[in-house]
Amino acid sequence: MGLFDLPSIFQSKLLKFNRSLASPVTKCHTSKVVPGKPTKLDWYELIELHVVRKVAELVGRRWNLGFGYVDAAREQVYPPVRIRTPLGRGPCQLLQDNPSGRKACSAHGHKMLSMLQGKTGSSVRTKPFSLPCHAGLTELAAPVVIDGVAFGALLCGGYLHEDQDASGLDVISEHLPRLSSREVSFVEDLLEEAAAEISAFLVGAGKIGGLDPAGEPRASYQSIIGASSPMQALYSLLDRVVTSDSTVLITGENGTGKELVAKAIHAKSHRKDKPFVVQNCSAFNDNLLDSELFGHKRGAFTGAVTDKKGLFEVAHKGTFFLDEIGDMSSSLQVKVLRVLQEGTFIPVGGTETKHCDVRIVAATNRDLKTMVEEGTFREDLYYRINVINLALPPLRDRIEDVEILVSHFLAKHSGSDKRLSTECKALMTSYEWPGNVRELENEIERLVVLSGNSPLLAAELLSERMRNGSSNSSSGPSSTSTNSLPDAVKALEKRMIHAALVEHDWNKTRAAAQLQVSRRNLIRLVQKYELE
Repeated sequence: MGLFDLPSIFQSKLLKFNRSLASPVTKCHTSKVVPGKPTKLDWYELIELHVVRKVAELVGRRWNLGFGYVDAAREQVYPPVRIRTPLGRGPCQLLQDNPSGRKACSAHGHKMLSMLQGKTGSSVRTKPFSLPCHAGLTELAAPVVIDGVAFGALLCGGYLHEDQDASGLDVISEHLPRLSSREVSFVEDLLEEAAAEISAFLVGAGKIGGLDPAGEPRASYQSIIGASSPMQALYSLLDRVVTSDSTVLITGENGTGKELVAKAIHAKSHRKDKPFVVQNCSAFNDNLLDSELFGHKRGAFTGAVTDKKGLFEVAHKGTFFLDEIGDMSSSLQVKVLRVLQEGTFIPVGGTETKHCDVRIVAATNRDLKTMVEEGTFREDLYYRINVINLALPPLRDRIEDVEILVSHFLAKHSGSDKRLSTECKALMTSYEWPGNVRELENEIERLVVLSGNSPLLAAELLSERMRNGSSNSSSGPSSTSTNSLPDAVKALEKRMIHAALVEHDWNKTRAAAQLQVSRRNLIRLVQKYELE
């Protein structure tokens, strides 16, 4: 197998290694064990994964190292063997030629499994570690850990350190690989990538992920609520996203919970102890937003009496959530692009370049791809922020989550044993929720307030748009059917106003601009049709 048979990530690693660039040996780190039940895995399926197979072939061909696996659920050990190579057998296979050798190799694998699971301590390992075996060789293990649970580990060995005494190993001395510290570090990097590939496969294929510690579908993820299939798919994606520093673009309609997803990404990332900063890009005009994002120097403009830090500087080492990024002007898009590319910016009125290390999570309810085609959003910025795309499902596509969301919001807003009447529940599950989860929460809060001390939330307490529009709510609330032209005009006016308010997140100024009426007139119409 040649260099260019490898995935590009390993080509760059191998080229870097061959140029003899210094690379320190990776140290072992640990994290708290999260109680969970490991799933039985098929090692013969995992070894066929592209990256895993290529790594196994590379370390076998270059260093004569074997590849194996320990399965935490079965407590089963597959000692290292050479994978698909015609160049003979490695030292581990030679040692396994007799029953006593196989038994000793298996015992060594179980010892590594104990170290991995934290049976000798209070933590589960997450980084590659090494352990001398019964024959005096060293073996590496790369843990496969998902959500703090150790599902197994890749094994790679055995080898001698470059200056290690090989006495007692005369029988297999010609087969013994000797690795320098730099080589060991390189192999650890490869193993860690292969273990990450296994984790991603298990989560992506639905074999692991989307499950709580008891093996049931998760009903929540941080503050995100939902147990439906679309939400399980979202949780599985989040499991992989939170461990990286890649930029994330969250798309979805208003009210689907984009900020909750951004907070979940931050809370489960290695940046969780650093700032989480939020800025809605549609909240300010260009000049104010420029100052908010990048800061300003004293005297930069009228009213700038002191220096002010920008939010990018405040978010240093943390996560910056840019909401409604599609509303950002072209000039500010250029400045954000520079932060993404180089990690630098210049405050308003300043001349000194500042540096920041932030993970950007952006969100929008607009079609950025169409905006790029229309020339209203920069193509280079679009591809920079769209590294990982999380599309949040509208509530109408996961209507089975309404019941669990209702229970959550009742507990949040009432703190008592209030419950929905049968009719009320039926209306809620047949309504299409154009305002999504935010609209549902507002409706529950309204019911709680209007119900007073009554434990039963009756259907007559629901807002008019729900009582009249449960079966045709995609276009907003409807009126009772009528053949009267004035009534039909009123119904159309009501639906258009509601649709504009939902589209603009109930911002009356922007909704009025879309409808081409004054803000005062819009407020009067909202009151007339009891839309709030």
